[in-house]
Amino acid sequence: MVDTVLYFEGDAGERYRMIRAVKNRFGAVNELGVFAMTDSGLKPVNNPSAIFLSRHDEPVPGSIITVIREGSRPLLIEVQALVDESHSANPRRICLGLDANRLNMLLAVMHRHGGIALFDQDVFVNVVGGVRVTETGADTAQLLAALSSFRNRPLPTDLITFGEIGLAGEIRPVPNGQERLREAAKHGFKHAIVPKANLPKKNEAIEGLRVTPVQRVSELVDLAL
Repeated sequence: MVDTVLYFEGDAGERYRMIRAVKNRFGAVNELGVFAMTDSGLKPVNNPSAIFLSRHDEPVPGSIITVIREGSRPLLIEVQALVDESHSANPRRICLGLDANRLNMLLAVMHRHGGIALFDQDVFVNVVGGVRVTETGADTAQLLAALSSFRNRPLPTDLITFGEIGLAGEIRPVPNGQERLREAAKHGFKHAIVPKANLPKKNEAIEGLRVTPVQRVSELVDLAL
């Protein structure tokens, strides 16, 4: 019997290391601590969201920011996708930091309910900074990043999105939506695409952040195009 189980994550060549709690008898599980490797050892990172954002000088295709929930706090991460014509009989689906099976599902949903087919394309998806995403709130980000790369159309740099996508093409709400929106606004984002059920009430509107609600994958595709 143990009180806490911690995983120390990170590759030897990376600057950042993460400590993840997967069992905690006295606190929240999936809590994440981020540390930077320096000349004098590991130092805590007080604002992890800032290190996982590339902040491109100009919009680039296949990149979008989402807000995930790690333990007791929201975390901004960048999801990147590269979609390219496949020259093999079995197009590749490669994910780094995300679930490859879920990516296959999302591409099928986009084909069925959004009218965009990628069955003859290689699709590569990556989470910047080496973060491993286990929640479904990054579904809309994966879909929009893939669509942006496929059409070679950059998404606005001040746009964020989160939401879970179901097999019927619906976009479901995620927990702590208001807290995720506040975190995005704190980092200067101006526009958010979120599930309709996560739309803030009028008395909870966040100053400087325009929130667009969506209910279906078809609406999400229309907004991206």
